Amino acid sequence: MVEESGIRVVRCGGNKISFRAPIISKDSRYEFLLCASGDLVKVFSTSTEECVHVLEGHTGQVTGVILNPTNHLQVYSCSADGTIRLWDFIDGILIKFFLAVSKSVFVSPENFQLVALHLPKVPEQEVEAREMSAVLCNISSNPGSTAMGRGGEYVASVMGRQLTVYFFKKLKTYRFSLKATDKKGAKNAFTCVACHPKDDCIATGHEDGKIRLWRNFNQKKEYTYSTQHWHHDAVGTLCFTTEGMHLLSGGVESVLVQWHCEEVNKKDFLPRLGGAISHICVSPDGQMYSTSHLDNKINIIHCSLKLSAVIQGLVKGNIWTDLMIDPRTRALVMNGRPGHLQFYSLQQDKQLYSLDIVQQEYINQEGLDQFEVMRAAFSVGGTWLATVEERGRCTSDLESSLKLWVYNEKAQSFELNTTITAAHQDRIMHMCFSPSTETTMLVTTAWDNQFKVWLLGLDSDTQKEHASWSCDYVGSYHGLQPTNCCFSSDGSLLAVSFKEVVTIWSSDTWELLTTLCQPPGPIRELCFGRLSCSKYLLGTTAKNLFCWNLLTCSCQYPLQWFPNIYSPAFPQSLHVLLSSPRSLIMLGMLMFVFRPSEPRPLFTQKAVCGGKVQRCVFSPREEPLDSCDERFQWLNRSRLYFLTELMELLTFSTKAEDERILNSRKQLLVDDSVAVTPFYLLLGKHRQQQEEKQNSGVSQAADRVQPPQASVAIKELLHTPAHVLPAASFLCSMFVNSLLISNTGSSKKPLTESIKME
Repeated sequence: MVEESGIRVVRCGGNKISFRAPIISKDSRYEFLLCASGDLVKVFSTSTEECVHVLEGHTGQVTGVILNPTNHLQVYSCSADGTIRLWDFIDGILIKFFLAVSKSVFVSPENFQLVALHLPKVPEQEVEAREMSAVLCNISSNPGSTAMGRGGEYVASVMGRQLTVYFFKKLKTYRFSLKATDKKGAKNAFTCVACHPKDDCIATGHEDGKIRLWRNFNQKKEYTYSTQHWHHDAVGTLCFTTEGMHLLSGGVESVLVQWHCEEVNKKDFLPRLGGAISHICVSPDGQMYSTSHLDNKINIIHCSLKLSAVIQGLVKGNIWTDLMIDPRTRALVMNGRPGHLQFYSLQQDKQLYSLDIVQQEYINQEGLDQFEVMRAAFSVGGTWLATVEERGRCTSDLESSLKLWVYNEKAQSFELNTTITAAHQDRIMHMCFSPSTETTMLVTTAWDNQFKVWLLGLDSDTQKEHASWSCDYVGSYHGLQPTNCCFSSDGSLLAVSFKEVVTIWSSDTWELLTTLCQPPGPIRELCFGRLSCSKYLLGTTAKNLFCWNLLTCSCQYPLQWFPNIYSPAFPQSLHVLLSSPRSLIMLGMLMFVFRPSEPRPLFTQKAVCGGKVQRCVFSPREEPLDSCDERFQWLNRSRLYFLTELMELLTFSTKAEDERILNSRKQLLVDDSVAVTPFYLLLGKHRQQQEEKQNSGVSQAADRVQPPQASVAIKELLHTPAHVLPAASFLCSMFVNSLLISNTGSSKKPLTESIKME
């Protein structure tokens, strides 16, 4: 099959913001945090936590960012594409582009080197950087294993059990080694290094949780070091403060430790920061710290060790639940931190909040069996949320709980309403809510060969729903194990698959209406059609896709184009089947869109991304698109999101959508000779209205309100730097008169003169 044109795959978020250490910059009014995020550099406000700019241009992973030493409003970024770019991050403008002749400077599959690269000072925007020299060879690929000391006088690097220090002026290298273990058997391998900004002191972290402070390292035989110990596991990162008064450390304990350099035994703590700490950064003035965490979070902390702001990206981990859309906020919902569900805004590309499902403190210890959220489902209106948590999945002692959460309007969050311990005798594999608005009903299927129907109770006096859940029905079929379940669009039918058999039940009487069979292979996914295609039921196995007509109770077809899909070009098995919330379209194999009533696909996409797609979900649009192309009308009312193996969010974009964005941008375009500011755009619109009125016959009155000299003065006001303008009182009357709209029946005197006369 040929891939359709007129549609393209675009990235919409989900990149890791804690991949490398961020930087904090401060100007006279605002403070910003800059971090690498995929092939982008994101600029966040430390006060509002909002992303104010995205620096785009790199074609590979951004591997580092650093402030320009000569201009605090500029930043350098380097990338795996072999380029270095200089940005004005306040305005989001690319200033200069440096191309390294050898890409091995940045990426090497085997050995890493530290090199010095000379950046030429030339007026051209695109420059080739050819002058480079090797400083250290065979260094660690972890950036935290290399640090500069005393303003660039020397560089320290750790790898294995060896510390290497290179002095640039002396051109000398000193190496210091430790034994594999100490007398107590602790591991001495280095994990990270940091250099004191003013003194000759190097701090190194080790696998056994110790921190060593090295001195006199400019002499091979007279070096000394002292040892400090608090971390129970490997030290993840180290960083000195700007003045060198404190040393900051972090690790898997998720605790920021502040060591006092003058008082060795004195230290302060800031606990429970999130995931394991991977990077620590200090602002140039030393007033702000930042900690980067493995759960894709950056904490901004005041120097008094008070949490100031949290920038949370898409949490990356095991996705046990499917991708879901919260009907209330239209946020993407899936597994987040251990024991949590994260609500992620697809429009703003940031986490809205995290819901603690397990409600137990997570212990970061390898091999420890802890509760995990395995299943989740929303009711149609988003009032109810059902979750399943489990522990002991790999043992015979399985512990599971079914929890029902209700949305609290006052708190604007979900609150736990009901906990059902051991709802089934075995693992719950699937659950779904009924779309009916008359009753609130939940169905669960499990490996105990049963499916159960849970009903929200009614108050006997008022006949209104109250917060009481009970089991209304228990169903089974010939002792077979149920795998999946789904409701029809009106909620009148329930389909439950038992291995190769699909059973259809009435949701009113729980009577078994009919059974549908297909060739060998357990049913993996079930999905009813929507709207005019609601009479169809689709099911998938590992290698086949089937469609049943519920009016005739017959298998309408295995899809005629399916044999061409399962080929060496598509080695992965069929694993996803979705229905769009607002369309007639079904999605199969993540690359084929079709109507159940038609045997041929409506749209094909052979390669969504470079890797494997883990999950996908339809999300309704706030404003429908007006696409005239019939092939892409399935995207008019909903948008399809993909989650890749790298936890990147992708989506489809049509030409109609691109044109609408382009037209909105053109509306903001003005003359290149005019300063583009919000103030000017507002004033320019007002002046355009005045010109239209002049052309319609009121030009004389307009001239009296806005004389030519006033227009010239306003133009000069907009083009002249503020620091050379005269006092505002001098320009006020002339400026106000130029903005007035004339009235032919009013006095011809300017407003300022009338005010003076009164």
